[in-house]
Amino acid sequence: MTVSLPLVTVLGFFAWGAVKFLGVRIWIVVLIALFGFWLSDTFMAPAIESGTRSGVDVINGSHD
Repeated sequence: MTVSLPLVTVLGFFAWGAVKFLGVRIWIVVLIALFGFWLSDTFMAPAIESGTRSGVDVINGSHD
């Protein structure tokens, strides 16, 4: 059985787990999320997206 989850859902579970079990404060999670939004408007966004896609492909075992 194959389950497909968007990366944002997986990251959301990690953020929830960090708040719930590791005692990370909510404001830190919000600050990191805002940093991600602001970073997406910079010149580094294409490199980050490419690196993320490559990492997901390696984990999923996709070969073109």
